[in-house]
Amino acid sequence: MPTALVTGASRGIGKGIVEHLAARGWDVIAGVRSQQDADAVTKLDPQRVSSVILDVTSADDIAALDASLPEHLDAVVNNAGIAVGGAVEMLSPDDWRKQLEINVIGAFAVTQAVLPRLRKSRGRVVFISSVNGRLSMPLVGAYAASKFALEAAADALRMELTPWKIRVIVVEPAQTDTDMWRTADTMVADLEAGLSAEHKSLYAKHIVGFKKMIPMSQKIAVPTEKVSAVVEEALTARRPRARYIVGLGPKAQVALMAVLPTKLRDIALRKVSGQP
Repeated sequence: MPTALVTGASRGIGKGIVEHLAARGWDVIAGVRSQQDADAVTKLDPQRVSSVILDVTSADDIAALDASLPEHLDAVVNNAGIAVGGAVEMLSPDDWRKQLEINVIGAFAVTQAVLPRLRKSRGRVVFISSVNGRLSMPLVGAYAASKFALEAAADALRMELTPWKIRVIVVEPAQTDTDMWRTADTMVADLEAGLSAEHKSLYAKHIVGFKKMIPMSQKIAVPTEKVSAVVEEALTARRPRARYIVGLGPKAQVALMAVLPTKLRDIALRKVSGQP
């Protein structure tokens, strides 16, 4: 049976991918950050799911992968990620480091660690990106920057690994029904509480618009199963595409935004996100 490592597997999209692949006969190694999460995820399917403690920002955890993983590995699904919200002017250097360390550097550190196994198996590398890897929007600039960077590096990796027939695929979901989106109101409240008085005054209308956008985004969020099904296609298609956008709506949105002049695209995206 094929074997895959999935990072960020304790919840949300990652957990959904683990369940989906295990139900279809894959042996799945779930990368999680705590023993409690490891115990919970292996209970999903004890016959098919095992776990490994893997904080993608930990050099020790990544170094330990060689001894923790089975000798044969068919795929890695780099799913671990976070979203740091806020206007670019608000974000500290530490905010940027946290965003990029997890979403970009961690993903490629894990990939680098497992490439010797994937070279032997002619396996596949999947990166869970976002439509924000193509479209940046107000108040999610750091998150979008991390996904743009992820996709740029994935493009380079795809070309570099061609001689060994290792396929590199990017999956781009939009709003997905995970706890991150379900608790988006709390995230914005925490963001607002951490602002200086000056930034609260300057960006008050931006934040009001962002708050109004959240319920709409929650309503159109797709179930994690849709993302998992696309990941399965990326892992099993004979000739997988370099990129998969999840859902017809996001596909249309990306196609439209790609052909609009920058000024009109900015107006459209600001309107959608309720910005002044």
